[in-house]
Amino acid sequence: MSLLRPLRLCLVARTGSCAAGSPLLQAPRPRRTFHAGPWLSSSASSKELLVKLRRKTGYSFVNCKKALETCGGNLKQAESWLHEQAQKEGWSKAAKLHGRKTKEGLIGLLQEGNTTVLVEVNCETDFVSRNIKFQQLVQQVAFGTMLHCQSLKDQLSTYSKGFLNSSELSELPIGPEREGSLKEQLALAIGKLGENMTLKRAAWVKVPIGFYVGSYVHGDTHSPSLHNLVLGKYGAVVICETSEPKANLGDLGRRLGQHVVGMAPLSVGSLDDEPGGEAETKMLAQPYLLDPSITLGQYVQAQGVSVVDFVRFECGEAEEEAEAD
Repeated sequence: MSLLRPLRLCLVARTGSCAAGSPLLQAPRPRRTFHAGPWLSSSASSKELLVKLRRKTGYSFVNCKKALETCGGNLKQAESWLHEQAQKEGWSKAAKLHGRKTKEGLIGLLQEGNTTVLVEVNCETDFVSRNIKFQQLVQQVAFGTMLHCQSLKDQLSTYSKGFLNSSELSELPIGPEREGSLKEQLALAIGKLGENMTLKRAAWVKVPIGFYVGSYVHGDTHSPSLHNLVLGKYGAVVICETSEPKANLGDLGRRLGQHVVGMAPLSVGSLDDEPGGEAETKMLAQPYLLDPSITLGQYVQAQGVSVVDFVRFECGEAEEEAEAD
């Protein structure tokens, strides 16, 4: 628990103040020259086609030129050819890098309607975790998990919670409008960024009327292309039950999420539990992170809500536990 003290102090201070990589297929040459092939002339339309493919795929001019020459100037076929080559290189790199430790990465939190998902994707270095291509991979994993959860047809009378391990995550489809699975996107990312990566785990929560899911991500960064996704190193969701709508549920849920991230409880416990100190692992008996003079149970009781469950992810914790064992 001593390792959590700096995190707790950071959370309290934050509340008080506000209450990339190598080319994919082959390296481009220093000078970008356009040599006419069987399809490519010096016409403006041919160069425009090359630029269009470059912008659409993100691959180098050299590789885009090669793709268009191979596919006789057909833009759609050239795009498919580039993805196929990237996939082959990604699988090859993934095989070479397999087994290298992946302690860094990001937690992703995505909420849509009554559904919330937490995902963890790992890489080798913090430098790569800040790369937009890695963050887009986390986004794809979160979106794939959300679609999986939403596809489960269940009649909710109470909340439901589920988990996906690495193997289950890898087999999820990318989405309804794209073919392939998340493991193929993982291979592409490995090929682009040159580090070992793992789709570590995911959790999802669905709630009916009368329940509310509070959430918090520490060190949060919002995804540029999916505004509902939040990225960070720690994430928590807290499932609450309330008898009537409350205007402050958003702020309350954030504070409860902060408590879970900072105090790392192992279970919810009961309002009848005797108050404990910093070593206490039952959430409701712990000193409230933002006001240690009361317990978390006393705080939520005064707010008129009941905490029924929570999920906490800390990036890299599963790797550290495996090494300890």
